[in-house]
Amino acid sequence: PFVIVCNHQASLDLMGMVEVIPERCVPIAKRELLYLGTVGWACWLSGIIFIDRRRRDAAIGVISHTASTMRRQNVR
Repeated sequence: PFVIVCNHQASLDLMGMVEVIPERCVPIAKRELLYLGTVGWACWLSGIIFIDRRRRDAAIGVISHTASTMRRQNVR
């Protein structure tokens, strides 16, 4: 297992990241991306897991649940 951290600077960076992210990878993004119109819809439809950075406890819960599911399903 490994973690890839992408600190993109523009919307076009998302297309580049899609090309380098390995198969069976679990993407996590800040919840604010969900409200970016078509970008948000595309993120939601592609299965990105959103975390609310303003609600620390909820974000930690989502990440913990995701990590346990990843271990069970043997994904990165």
